[in-house]
Amino acid sequence: MGLLSFIKDAGEKLFGRGEAKAAQDAAAAQPSAENVKRANDAAGEAIMGYIKAVGLSATGLTVTFDGASHTATVYGVADSQEIKEKILLSAGNVEGVAQVNDMMTVSRAAPEARYYTVQRGDNLSKVAKEMYGNANKYPAIFEANKPMLQHPDKIYPGQVLRIPPL
Repeated sequence: MGLLSFIKDAGEKLFGRGEAKAAQDAAAAQPSAENVKRANDAAGEAIMGYIKAVGLSATGLTVTFDGASHTATVYGVADSQEIKEKILLSAGNVEGVAQVNDMMTVSRAAPEARYYTVQRGDNLSKVAKEMYGNANKYPAIFEANKPMLQHPDKIYPGQVLRIPPL
């Protein structure tokens, strides 16, 4: 458990459409406590929907969002450390999220992965060389970040990747 940092202006654009967008617009136009709560709730639901859309789940999974601090808080019990880390990364790699407060637990404990923030000019081979000392280990990083990554060449600056122990 703890607080993970992300780059707020990088990631999936979930808040700019649908109910999250409407709630944000209402909160911006009339920042009442009710409108701010509605915007935060809609953002939490959008993040939760994204986590489900990439095929991740956990028992009692709940996501809340605080727009003032740009913090998503994730609760639930994951079946494994890997699933927990992927859920946290999915929540954090959303544009507008600067931090993820990890309130999750796991059913089966395992060593924690390291994290790497993608820089301009990075590719998975370069990241593997830096993290493992061997560029040919990039498939391990790609597999560790599925289903959030669809293709090894589709990473972007600011994205946080899971680097599993080998």
